[in-house]
Amino acid sequence: MAGKLYLVATPIGNLEDMTYRAVRILKEADIIAAEDTRNSIKLLNHFEIKTPMTSYHEHNKYEKAVELVALLLDGKNIAEITDAGTPGISDPGEELVKKCYENGIEVVPVPGACAAVNALIASGQPTRRFAFEAFLPSEKEKKERKQILEELKNETRTMIIYEAPHRLAKTLKELSETLGDREATVCRELTKKHETFFKTSLYKAAEYYTENEPKGECIIVIRGKSAEEIEKEAAAKWEQMSVPEHLKMYIEQGMDKKEATKLVAKDRGVSKREIYEYTIDL
Repeated sequence: MAGKLYLVATPIGNLEDMTYRAVRILKEADIIAAEDTRNSIKLLNHFEIKTPMTSYHEHNKYEKAVELVALLLDGKNIAEITDAGTPGISDPGEELVKKCYENGIEVVPVPGACAAVNALIASGQPTRRFAFEAFLPSEKEKKERKQILEELKNETRTMIIYEAPHRLAKTLKELSETLGDREATVCRELTKKHETFFKTSLYKAAEYYTENEPKGECIIVIRGKSAEEIEKEAAAKWEQMSVPEHLKMYIEQGMDKKEATKLVAKDRGVSKREIYEYTIDL
């Protein structure tokens, strides 16, 4: 029989957040696949876990996944852990899980701490719908970074973005320039001694952290664009266009005058009768 892959969540700062089940699974597993064995050994020593470790990280995730799957097929049980938090969230765990499914290997989640979720629930921002972006592409990947920021412009869900402390102020400034001065909460050092939640706006947060360099890992939780904001922006767009131009735009897309009239009236929030007279000369 094939073994099982256990995705074991570990504390993101406070060791008291380690679950009894997580400790048991790590002790019973044949191997622990750790993102950074030098970091994880401290956790294992604290809980007196003697299970051997192997390194599984971003730079070996493809070739090492093949090796780990071979061990799983041979009947070994493997527990995967990340440096902190839940495996598969902003780390290479995704690739290993994919390989397990391809080979019919059972995957078992062992729940626990997750920085993104904890930041969201304590941020004071809407929690019903959210989009997790993890780290934005680096500044070297300008094209991809710009594309993602443009996509976030009209995002209506609450957005969660990870950022390193030395880049926080610059990223907040870039977000405020692209998204507008949206309401946001900067969460730092979650579950640790100096944990803070700074609920403000993107612009004010950028201003504050430019003057006060932060320490520790940071998470930015941003309120999505409201339906009211989207309607106002749409109305402003149509105000810049004359009614005949607006009608012509839809007609050039292959619509007849009747359908174009209906859509223009809807866009502008007026009756079809008000638009109809403009169709006579088209």
